[in-house]
Amino acid sequence: MSRKPGSGRSGSSRTGKPKSASRTGTGGKSGKTAATRFSGRGMHTRVKTAKGRKTSSKLWLQRQLNDPYVAEAQARGFRSRAAFKLIELDEMFGLLKPGARIVDLGAAPGGWTQVAVDIVGSKDGGPGQVVGLDLQEMDSLPGATLIIQDFMDDDAPDRIKAALDGPADLVMSDMAAHATGHRQTDHMRIMMLCEAAFDFACEVLAPGGAFVAKVLKGGTENDLLALMKRRFTTVKHAKPPASRADSAESYVVATGFRPETDA
Repeated sequence: MSRKPGSGRSGSSRTGKPKSASRTGTGGKSGKTAATRFSGRGMHTRVKTAKGRKTSSKLWLQRQLNDPYVAEAQARGFRSRAAFKLIELDEMFGLLKPGARIVDLGAAPGGWTQVAVDIVGSKDGGPGQVVGLDLQEMDSLPGATLIIQDFMDDDAPDRIKAALDGPADLVMSDMAAHATGHRQTDHMRIMMLCEAAFDFACEVLAPGGAFVAKVLKGGTENDLLALMKRRFTTVKHAKPPASRADSAESYVVATGFRPETDA
């Protein structure tokens, strides 16, 4: 498929109080550290409409100020509330393991990359490896190799492979094109990114590896879903609690990668 600009981390996520504790410590299934529970209870902050501020901006700011995931992300030093989406997906599917090689597509500002670095143990020269890519600038992150480039550029996959220096255990994509407001167009754009990420995952994943990608309401298109089921043992859709209820996003999670010779 042709490669076109448009990758990047989506800003859509879910409001409401978190339902469960999250794990962000180093270790596998038995070694992850359970984080402190937190609730969304508290005073509701209202934002006055300032001169020159659009109503949509006011509503966005009000939602941010009253989002417990935003407050907890700031308290824990996460770069974005999206970190909790990966934590929750990992709790559901056991995606992240110590010593694993991870690719994070659409990584900016780095919330998912932070979680991956912590769990695989790549910080300070430890085991594991995390490679993140986004067209937006990101601050450096110890334990991760960050590439500032559009994933849809022809040479982007080769740059990731060179940095990875071996097969990946997990390819995750939170890429999303800028929303147009036209549902069919937005769906087509995000599915193009999902398909490109899937093609790349099939090139770099080790046997038994996993793939996670953002999709919009309606899930993965049938043709792509059929391909995933041929190449992975299990394919499911999931909407983690940290994804806002009013957001159309969900994630397709494929585990148990089978090389083409075994598919």
